[in-house]
Amino acid sequence: MKKLFGNIELLLTAIIWGFAFVAQTAGLEHVSTFTLSVLRSFIAFVFLSILAFIISLVQKENSFPKNRAEFKSLIFGGILCGIALFVATNLQQFGISLYPKDAGASGRAGFITALYVVFVAIIGSLLYRRKNHPLVWCGVVLAIVGMYMLCLSGGVNNIYLGDVVVFLCAFAFCGHILTVDHFVKKNNGLLLSCVQFFTMGVLSLIFMLIFESPDWSAVGNSLVSVVYLGVMSSGVAYTLQIVGQKNTDPTVASIIMSLESVFAVIGGWLILGERLSSVELVGCGFVFAAIIVAQSPGFIKKK
Repeated sequence: MKKLFGNIELLLTAIIWGFAFVAQTAGLEHVSTFTLSVLRSFIAFVFLSILAFIISLVQKENSFPKNRAEFKSLIFGGILCGIALFVATNLQQFGISLYPKDAGASGRAGFITALYVVFVAIIGSLLYRRKNHPLVWCGVVLAIVGMYMLCLSGGVNNIYLGDVVVFLCAFAFCGHILTVDHFVKKNNGLLLSCVQFFTMGVLSLIFMLIFESPDWSAVGNSLVSVVYLGVMSSGVAYTLQIVGQKNTDPTVASIIMSLESVFAVIGGWLILGERLSSVELVGCGFVFAAIIVAQSPGFIKKK
């Protein structure tokens, strides 16, 4: 049951992240990369801090570190997760901002970012000597084929600089998933997420002051996007990721979270009026099949 609830939490994460592509693209039309990261990070930090306080009052249980060792583990782990998330998020946002308007930035960036599915499986095997079941590898292949059909069914005419930057972001997201997988088993997930976003906010603020001249009057034009990215995409979704990964294999977790590409297209269809072609619908089927195949080894072992 813990694994089932963990997978459900990761699925909700993918849904929120998918719709965040629309909010992210809209937000970058008014504010720059690091400015957007500062806003979403500190909104997420405040939101999660309040949530952690309310939960501690309701449960009448102190979830904060009980000794110096636990405190060090929380701060160290949160900082490392925050650094990885800072690199990944800002590379993704910067890459999206580099695409021409007619390049289909959401589809291309969604597909390339989702390559972290492959990177998590490969790097997890090499560094941590995890032996992935053959069906998990089949799931990875199905996920990649499905996301290609879904996001790039029209073909690729040119390689843009944004492609290269977003490709690097996929590596960074892989590092973030593996870092979370290591520290979430030793710390409270909600508090770890708080430290993570505070770290990301501070780093983004430093880089914003160095490389950008933010126009704060433009923030009002992207207020809805910023609030969604801060509360839902950052605060809620990344916390669901941390909590969900506690009881799920990181390779399977990455495949489930890669569904964000599916929901990015659905969000575009619902909000922007875009239509799904027959090829894209088949791609959705491949990705959902990948989830089933990737999780099947757990059921086989039970039997």
